[in-house]
Amino acid sequence: VNADFFDVLTGENENNQVIDGEWWKGLKVTDSPYDSYDNVHAQLALDARGRPTIDRFILDGKAWSRSGMLPILSVNAKLSTAMEGTTLYTPRFGATTPRDPSGDSTRVAIEAPLTAAGAHGDTLLFVRHGAVVSTTGSSIPQDGAVLAAHGARAAAVNDLAVGDTLRVLLSSVPRVPGHGPPRMLVGGWPRLLQNGVNVARDAATLEGTISRNAEARHPRTAIGYAKDGRTLWLVTVDGRSAASVGMTLVELAGVMRTLGAWQALNFDGGGSTTMVIDGAVVNTPTDAAGERPVGNALLLVQTPALR
Repeated sequence: VNADFFDVLTGENENNQVIDGEWWKGLKVTDSPYDSYDNVHAQLALDARGRPTIDRFILDGKAWSRSGMLPILSVNAKLSTAMEGTTLYTPRFGATTPRDPSGDSTRVAIEAPLTAAGAHGDTLLFVRHGAVVSTTGSSIPQDGAVLAAHGARAAAVNDLAVGDTLRVLLSSVPRVPGHGPPRMLVGGWPRLLQNGVNVARDAATLEGTISRNAEARHPRTAIGYAKDGRTLWLVTVDGRSAASVGMTLVELAGVMRTLGAWQALNFDGGGSTTMVIDGAVVNTPTDAAGERPVGNALLLVQTPALR
């Protein structure tokens, strides 16, 4: 099924995204132009054993060097216009870091290239290598990353010397079960069920959902799991047609509970709502062109049992 909400122009998803333990995007606050106020949207996480958790996860990033600890406030995200910030850019972002959107020529910006040097458990190891630049839009090494900082954080990055080792730990708050970093993390909006209770009616207060999305009937996509975490439901609801008008978020939450879900999360809907089974689309997408290209998707893949 389709998963997180995304920018239809760039394909960039709005929430944290972790694939097989690798952070493709990490944020403190959901990167969405659609909510009524900035906040952290609900997300689905899997731990190392594949156990699911739904919560409002934020990036907990830290980097240690000989000078001490530096917080990493985002990973592969748009450059913030805040007073200060630190972002780790990996090749997943692209060939170069983004340009400063603030338009403030007096704002200090430092970008330091890093070479990957392996990992120790959940900690990534990098070595400072190459020239530090006092600009944005620098090249991202294919075998490493760029640590970018602006404002008061710039001095600490500028002080990193060639050959310095940088230890980077990327995790989440709250922690996933087992207290380790998530093995998978994908966003949605908003939470539908919490401990068996329909919380969709409170979504405008808790997660800033807008009325035209939450309170009107639209095509929907949702995920939920049973109280014991051993049964998973992926659900799509067609809409905007004579055959199906769709559902409100409250109605969708009710269906998930009736099916047996104890926790549930809404994914992107509308023209994005698509379910594919064995390579075939089994619902009726509402975009005029049919199946819509989406920012990310959630796949369930059966693998042969090991003998």
